Amino acid sequence: MSDLSAPPAPRRWTALALIALAQFMVIMDTSIIGVALPKMQSALGFSQENLSWVFNAYVIAFGGLLLLGGRLSDLLGAKRVFAAGWTVLAVGSLVAGLAGTAWVELVGRAAQGAGSALIAPAALTLLMTLFGGRPTELPKAFALYGAAAPAGGTAGVFLGGLITQYASWEWVFWINLPVALLVLAMSPSVMPAAAGRRGSIDWLGAITVTAGLAVTVFAIVRAPEIGWGSAQTWLVLAAGLLLIAALLAVQSRRSEPLMRLGIWRSPNLAGANLAQLLMAAAWIPMWFFLNLYLQQVLGLKAFASGAALLPMTAAIMVMMIVLAPRLIARFGPKPLIVSGLAALAAGMYWLSLARPDGSFAVDVLPASLLAAVGMALAFIPSLGTALAVPNPAEGGLASGIVNTSYQVGSALGLAAMTAVAAANGSRELGDPVALTHGFSAAFVGAAALALLGALASLLTLRTPAPAAEPAEAAA
Repeated sequence: MSDLSAPPAPRRWTALALIALAQFMVIMDTSIIGVALPKMQSALGFSQENLSWVFNAYVIAFGGLLLLGGRLSDLLGAKRVFAAGWTVLAVGSLVAGLAGTAWVELVGRAAQGAGSALIAPAALTLLMTLFGGRPTELPKAFALYGAAAPAGGTAGVFLGGLITQYASWEWVFWINLPVALLVLAMSPSVMPAAAGRRGSIDWLGAITVTAGLAVTVFAIVRAPEIGWGSAQTWLVLAAGLLLIAALLAVQSRRSEPLMRLGIWRSPNLAGANLAQLLMAAAWIPMWFFLNLYLQQVLGLKAFASGAALLPMTAAIMVMMIVLAPRLIARFGPKPLIVSGLAALAAGMYWLSLARPDGSFAVDVLPASLLAAVGMALAFIPSLGTALAVPNPAEGGLASGIVNTSYQVGSALGLAAMTAVAAANGSRELGDPVALTHGFSAAFVGAAALALLGALASLLTLRTPAPAAEPAEAAA
């Protein structure tokens, strides 16, 4: 993609800062509520099992609408969709903070997710417009953008603890409002104005994928309560899977689909997206249950619980910004994706050994740092591989697909591990032994997902032949 429409230096770096801030915020919104969950549970009347819907309402809307966000970015222009997304996110944040009942809270969270579904693919498209034609700068841009995601996730935990303990849980949502106003004020002058193109919008596809994801997650979350052997569980699960299958059938027949199925023939696209899906399916449950372990078992207050995860943020930032680009240049993406997911799995398993009477220094810190290193190694190369589609006009679609993979993995992974934890004792509030047993089971399950991701990446990702590039140059 050419950089002719990109702002000259230093404005493109200012634009990149806003893009990274967008990635930071949309991921932070998945994590900032973590430390506040116990207080939200008490204030709004959520049960222990249904508490995960505060997270899932956001992620389902986010993941389900990302393909639509990518399509709108291609058709209407990424700059316009980026601004619209921030507006929707701000409105959803206001509603979520003002909520007095559980259902209003979930509506606000879903609106936040919808706004993020517009922001995320537009941000990646803008990044490629700014730096796609600058091969020496693109790795640096990807490193800063990539570091913003896990940093936003972990920093959200810290900010959530700070806000929850010293202000009130409502401010974990209202913090988005001044940031949205800042981005909306600065974007018109620094973002590249890429024109859209003509085409139709597949609203049926957007509704089908969102409904399919929501129904599938609902079935998994409800299964421990009504039983895995219940006909209701399997009927609802089958309905969700049928909706997802219907999406693929609809896409294959439309002249202008939400997702052109032929894009999956791009080299390594499927393998890289599978790596992102399984990475998120492991990472997000780890973050969710680690928060609960710190507060409900070790007895840390909200601020201390958030601060306890800052070492993870520091490790991720150093690895992604300083080391990852150099390692990718030397070894290529595949070895880093495989080894990163394997390290993530090892960190998860180590966390599963945490004790009811444990401590942060022994039971959490070393294992969480190992998991953070694994996440940092695997995230950027899998993201870059997933975005490397031959047709620049489908940059928004590729962005939407990889973001969808990550968010779908987040929702399904958390739903599955919530079910695993509940079946192994996490419902027993006030019983540290039972809670730890449930959380440990979830960590083992998350480790298995990360290990599966490493194995799948080893088998599906192809390393380009060294001779291919010189041959093309000679031609």
